[in-house]
Amino acid sequence: MSASKLQAWIVDDDHSVRWVLEKALRQADIVTRSFERAEHLLEAMDHAVPDVLMTDIRMPGMDGLALLQRLSSSCPDLPVIVMTAHTDLDHAVAAYQGGAFEYLPKPFDIDEAIQLVQKAASRNGSSEKAGTAKTENDVPSMIGKAPAMQEVFRSIGRLAKSSMTVLITGESGTGKELVARALHQHSPRADKVFVALNTSAIASDLLESELFGHERGSFTGADARRIGRFEQADGGTLFLDEIGDMSPALQTRLLRVLAESEFYRVGGQTSVRVDVRVIAATNQDLARAVKEGRFREDLYHRLNVIRINTPPLRQRREDIPGLLQHYMTDAARELSMPAKRISSEAMDVLQSYDWPGNVRQLVNAARRLTVTAPGNVITDADVPKDLGGGNNSVSAQAEWTRSLASWAESQLGSGENSPLLEEALPAFEKTLIRIALERARGHRQEAARMLGWGRNTLTRKIRSLNLD
Repeated sequence: MSASKLQAWIVDDDHSVRWVLEKALRQADIVTRSFERAEHLLEAMDHAVPDVLMTDIRMPGMDGLALLQRLSSSCPDLPVIVMTAHTDLDHAVAAYQGGAFEYLPKPFDIDEAIQLVQKAASRNGSSEKAGTAKTENDVPSMIGKAPAMQEVFRSIGRLAKSSMTVLITGESGTGKELVARALHQHSPRADKVFVALNTSAIASDLLESELFGHERGSFTGADARRIGRFEQADGGTLFLDEIGDMSPALQTRLLRVLAESEFYRVGGQTSVRVDVRVIAATNQDLARAVKEGRFREDLYHRLNVIRINTPPLRQRREDIPGLLQHYMTDAARELSMPAKRISSEAMDVLQSYDWPGNVRQLVNAARRLTVTAPGNVITDADVPKDLGGGNNSVSAQAEWTRSLASWAESQLGSGENSPLLEEALPAFEKTLIRIALERARGHRQEAARMLGWGRNTLTRKIRSLNLD
């Protein structure tokens, strides 16, 4: 074995995962060694240490997080890549807090895994290890298997020991405040206060007092000193939502607080010093607002130290079933009634809907369906039109694909030897050509356009399928 070659060891109780990784890494000229249990790995590490370690989280005996904790003291410079099929925020944060170099959700792209191993090896000995302390998590659940949500979880995990300023971007209703609360809950300030303020919900002439407080007598109606949100959040985190709507004058004051950690109350003569982590959020394009002169460029750069983008729901449709079931369970608990189930037909309709109000709209829809659906199972007939219900094309498409799946299962179960596509494709093409010709009243040019073919292709297909 060449000592100059990169060595990556793998710990996973799933033989297929070990086999795939071994094959791919060896093709990338990386020496591998695999273990079914963490205990076997530790025995081997008494004699040698790899350049990179890849470990699953859930395994018999010692799990991946316990292994991380063990290695953080015995091999603090060893980069560890944590692999897991349990792609939720808590697992991501626990991995980073345990000292993981990176978090890799299953199923993963094999090229990405190889690049990650090479990246980890290049950082060997230089990456800081996070502490193993964990915080109590009372943040509402964040659910997401979609790649875009996994990137959000990774970002929160990477920032677990940091108090850096963060800018959260995304459409309304995508859960920006949930991300802010998770950042606070998994930060060194978790035992301090979290203060949230929607800056667009307060009139601009009142917002200054809301943020910085005021002294008694500073304006009409100021009968007593008032402590502002910055002082309330001292030692903790201040979340400023819809920051893009802030007036230029307040932008200037906010910039000074971020730069100097001090401010004056409205009407005050004495500066107030605070230690506050600011997390800002916006659904606007702040870079464009800077170009148009609506937002201060220096404030933008001060806020945009780390950016996290919350994806719209239409870009993470695979998360819709889990989110619906979660919030319907919550709604049933609030109403003291049994949780309802969503039929596959209804789920097809809801997954096809674009959800312009994103997760916020989905939460309200879950409550609404729980209350209005008459039975224990929500069917496609129970889905209202404003949520995509009554769309016959969606139901018909769902029925067609279910029928096709049923036919394929039947064919495979009957022991037929002929390949599925040899039977299915001609029938599929014949049906579509017949319908297109009927709709085009026999005009082949128009029928070809409907099918997305050229006229010559349609003529050739008609001839080969004996449709003349």
